[in-house]
Amino acid sequence: MGHDHSHGAHAGHSHSHAGHSHSAGERNERRLLLAAALTTITLVAEAAGGIISGSLALLADAGHMLTDAAALILAWLAVRFARHPADWKRTYGFERFEVLAAFSNGLALFFISAMICYEAIERIYEPVAVLGAPMLVIAAVGLCVNVATLLILRHGGEANLNVRAALLHVISDLLGSVAAIIAALVILQTGWTPIDPILSIVITLLILRSAWYITKESGHILLEGAPSGLDVREVQKDLEANVPDVQSVHHVHAWSLSENRRVMTLHAQTCDTVPPEQVAAAIKARLKQAFGVVHATVEVEHKDCADAAHAKGCGKV
Repeated sequence: MGHDHSHGAHAGHSHSHAGHSHSAGERNERRLLLAAALTTITLVAEAAGGIISGSLALLADAGHMLTDAAALILAWLAVRFARHPADWKRTYGFERFEVLAAFSNGLALFFISAMICYEAIERIYEPVAVLGAPMLVIAAVGLCVNVATLLILRHGGEANLNVRAALLHVISDLLGSVAAIIAALVILQTGWTPIDPILSIVITLLILRSAWYITKESGHILLEGAPSGLDVREVQKDLEANVPDVQSVHHVHAWSLSENRRVMTLHAQTCDTVPPEQVAAAIKARLKQAFGVVHATVEVEHKDCADAAHAKGCGKV
């Protein structure tokens, strides 16, 4: 009786989007793997330097980089999983795995920050001996590697939440290396060791702001929240005003599979003289053009809403 779940308008777009996504995914996969390798090499060097010099600061930073290497490996695995095709169990595919990895990495940054602050406060009250020269050399090497890793990942994070979360771990390492260099120079010149934990706390506070943004954004996607910048009330008004033969739009639901894949379902009421597939195709074209929705399921109705008996307020968004 006039219901249409046609996805024909979406099919052509789906292939081109998938091709672009696979290409970007392959590039991000290579970037993340290289970044993980560089980070692992650096943490081994810092651990060795910490043992040789007796520097607790270097050993602590090596522990920090161990968690960052794990975060980069998780991000790399997420990109690999996201490229897997959809199957009968996961009909939308595996793209959401990248969002889950970003959320996990965001939470990890909060845990790491708490550990660093706890250790820094302990060191302020109970200063430890730090050898400035070895600390300076290892921190400088770490900075060079972190800059190289940052350059590798910076383009991949423009449109990928997972890569941005991994990039944030790298930035935290880079800032940590800068803080370690400054602290080493101060220690070499003055012998004042509290500068190390004080700078660690300052850097941690800077990282927490970005960690909150990554966790909040990925959490919103996991909770099936409406895509950023998309108001379903405006979608309803726009379709009623700009799509011919549409009398009303209701039961609008919007969410994201990943950061860049918007999905929507809606009901559209029209007169019974208009072919339902024609209305559905026009609505999908408008959603793609005006709102960037890549996948839409449109239920066309000629009279009463099919869900009116099950849900009050079906005539509303």
